[in-house]
Amino acid sequence: MKAAVYTRYGPPDVVQIKDVEKPVPKDDGVLIRVRAASVNPLDDGLMKGGGRVVTGLRKPKVTRLGVDVAGQVESVGRNVTRFKPGDEVFGVCITDLQASALRVWIPQGAFAEYACAPESALVTKPDNVTFEQAASAPVAAFTALQGLRLGGLGDKGQIQPGQKVLVNGAAGGIGTFAVQIAKSFGANVTGVCSTKNVELVRSLGADRVI
Repeated sequence: MKAAVYTRYGPPDVVQIKDVEKPVPKDDGVLIRVRAASVNPLDDGLMKGGGRVVTGLRKPKVTRLGVDVAGQVESVGRNVTRFKPGDEVFGVCITDLQASALRVWIPQGAFAEYACAPESALVTKPDNVTFEQAASAPVAAFTALQGLRLGGLGDKGQIQPGQKVLVNGAAGGIGTFAVQIAKSFGANVTGVCSTKNVELVRSLGADRVI
């Protein structure tokens, strides 16, 4: 199968399209026929050498990029119970590595014809959402949710109905999710964005737009 591969750190031209072996899912994993994937700052940062303590000091230990994924289940590991071949899913293809206090999500190759993901990192794709829309959500939405619900304070940072939330960059990748998630918690949301994006942020549910 075809996949995006990089064997050294650097700018985007270090990434090449190569023929690689089709992956095999682990006992708790799912093999996905990739229909869509999205590029994140996470991919860019790791490609350029961010997180080398975990990913490899001189060259990458993991040579595949791509976290966000959407597609159809090709096969499942023997312990998987929630999905079967043919199901449409989306989520993240990651290995969660941790070295001392540093925690890094390592991409497991969503930029390919097929990719594996843990069962726990996938959900069923709604019928009214395209593969492209689904693939654009996971990392950005997770980041927004963590910032709003956790706030760096664990359970003490939980949003409560009626609280006021200010979202800077409300028209950005994370900001658009932050506005909608904050509203779903019942917060009063103020979004900050450029003038050209005022109507967009208002359409996402912001009570006030600056």
